[in-house]
Amino acid sequence: MQAGIFPPIAAFNNRDPVYLQVVRHFKELIATGRLEAGQTIPSRRELAALLQINPNTAQKAYKEMEEQRLIITEGNSPSRVTHDAQLLGAIRAELVREAVEAFVATIRPIQLPTDELVEIVRAAYEAPKEGE
Repeated sequence: MQAGIFPPIAAFNNRDPVYLQVVRHFKELIATGRLEAGQTIPSRRELAALLQINPNTAQKAYKEMEEQRLIITEGNSPSRVTHDAQLLGAIRAELVREAVEAFVATIRPIQLPTDELVEIVRAAYEAPKEGE
């Protein structure tokens, strides 16, 4: 696993517990295909070193991911991303839903007509990315 997949500590916000931010980051990596079903992930100690976080925080993140069935840890084998296709699909839907809800909460006070809003979103979404 490349260290570049994980954000530096400066990427963490001060609002949410770091372990939940680590879980969310794993979900984003899974949703974007940067982590694939069955892929081995760093050990807890390796992750703590990569992210410059407390090893207990990394442990808590892994425990949460195991409870959510995002990762599987069997015996002394390295932890791996789940093979559960339904769960993997649900992760993407969850992240999209959260982003849309945050966007709507931010934009709602402006009271744009829905068709105008959709057109603005479509144009922004389809615009070429910088550097393309």
